[in-house]
Amino acid sequence: MDGLRGVLAVYVMVAHAVPFAALPAWAVAPLTHGGAAVDLFFALSGLVIVNALERADGRFYPFMAARARRLLPAYAYALIASFLLLLLAGNPLAAMPWAGQAGQAVMEPGLPPLWPWHLAAHVLLLQGLIPQSLLPYAYITLLGASWSLSTEWQFYLLVGLLVPRRLGRCALALLAVGAAYHALPPLQAEFSRAFLPDAAPWFALGLASAAWLRGTDAVSFPLCLLGTCLLGLAEGPGKILIPLVWAAIILAQTHEWGAFLEGSALKYLGAISYPLYLVNEPVQRAVALLLTPWARIDAGLFTDLWLPLALLTPIAVATILHHATRPFAPASPRKAAMAVQG
Repeated sequence: MDGLRGVLAVYVMVAHAVPFAALPAWAVAPLTHGGAAVDLFFALSGLVIVNALERADGRFYPFMAARARRLLPAYAYALIASFLLLLLAGNPLAAMPWAGQAGQAVMEPGLPPLWPWHLAAHVLLLQGLIPQSLLPYAYITLLGASWSLSTEWQFYLLVGLLVPRRLGRCALALLAVGAAYHALPPLQAEFSRAFLPDAAPWFALGLASAAWLRGTDAVSFPLCLLGTCLLGLAEGPGKILIPLVWAAIILAQTHEWGAFLEGSALKYLGAISYPLYLVNEPVQRAVALLLTPWARIDAGLFTDLWLPLALLTPIAVATILHHATRPFAPASPRKAAMAVQG
């Protein structure tokens, strides 16, 4: 699963970079499914969160404290960096007219109106709960990638309070909530995709996968797989690929053909995947600001400089941030046992 995290984080980073490169449409088309990669991240969270709950003995406060130590330090660094770039630096989009709407969807032109409220929402991880009519686009205004962190935090609060000992039943309940939400377009229009019910089917798929792999429930996984496939068909052909890819990933857990995800490079990318996911947008914004003079001269020259810098610099920054925040992260059970023995 570390290898999978690495693949997904790199894909999201590349998907955020290509709208600003002067590339042909056929080269960009396969890299326009960053949202699908995030949905797979949600399924992965549903799968692995069971282990985190068990390490906390099912207790809410130890579980949430461990999640906070794991997630909040890197988030704080990324949010501060992104906010300062929006506050103090210019708008690189003005020099890249070829980026068009795709670029505007990735990179904000500047601070939004009522930005103190947006900042408060981001600090409290409430940006995914705020209705659009109250604070439009609050979920992506200051640090775009953090919208999914708000969704994850909602999920952690839910499973931490419910302590799902019957994973299959909890998965089916989440699937039902997600299906009901997706059947109500007015409600979807009022909230963003960072609202937990929008992602509930993917978390449900992960929880059901955990029950299936543990051998405690053989029914919920196929039902959740069928349900997410039907939801995918209703939303478009691209969405149905998510549960099918996830099913292949789960099968890879028990088959040798999944060994390609065990490579050392992919596993290391998986280790830094969380800070990489958070920092790729602000780092790419800083790179775009640096390369603005070249963008005004020639789009091809800008692209030649942009692609290597926009892909390698976030990895370098994520590596530094990963090691800088490791002291805050909860120790693994193995490391804790070794510390006690020492």
